[in-house]
Amino acid sequence: MDPSILAYLIICIFIVAILYSCVGHGGASGYIAAMTLFGLTPMVIKPTALVLNILVSAIASVQFYRAGYFRWSVFWRFALTSIPFAYIGGYYVLPAYTYKYIIVFILWFSAVHLFIRPVMQTNKIRLPSTAFTLLMGTVLGLFSGLMGVGGGIFLSPLLILMGWSRNKETAAVSAFFVLVNSCSGLLGFASGDHAIPSYALTFALAAVSGGFVGSYMGSRQISVLGVQRLLSVVLVIAGSKILFT
Repeated sequence: MDPSILAYLIICIFIVAILYSCVGHGGASGYIAAMTLFGLTPMVIKPTALVLNILVSAIASVQFYRAGYFRWSVFWRFALTSIPFAYIGGYYVLPAYTYKYIIVFILWFSAVHLFIRPVMQTNKIRLPSTAFTLLMGTVLGLFSGLMGVGGGIFLSPLLILMGWSRNKETAAVSAFFVLVNSCSGLLGFASGDHAIPSYALTFALAAVSGGFVGSYMGSRQISVLGVQRLLSVVLVIAGSKILFT
């Protein structure tokens, strides 16, 4: 890869890590967008996104947990079934053509969710049905593993829409959810005799640095409203570029 392109990609990953970790996400959909725009292949993109996701979500998990927002009673209901199915999804690599359009769907879905999420706050918290959440965990885990994302971009709107968690509690639960699913998905990918590319280590420092900055701000310093709306615009632009190139 040309050094100037590599430098731009590292900067993009650093910015993505800051923005996503503010809301308890690992940033996989943003990393996927950046790497796709710069011409990397799905065999490189998927494991690299998972590695960066693990690093950033681990940092975010610690920050939000230490700030007192994590709710185990919500987390385990989704994670119990999502972890094994993320492994199954991680084993498979989708064709490049299919991968492109599903990426666009993920980005635009995330954009809508991040833009409208602050409007859907609620003070009345209801515990979810265990049977339903275990089923949803299965679906989220499988899709997370297939796409190389942690699943936080799908879990977060579900928690808010169903009134199961407040904003920063959702961020905390999502961070842990992303962490366990990304680990499981990466293990599944490696089990298919696929190598983890060297680019993962190249981008790791940028992701970790951004993860520390963003998760600290999101858990202790700032409201997520402005960050979420800015991020939604970025994702719409990224998805449009991928779709029409």
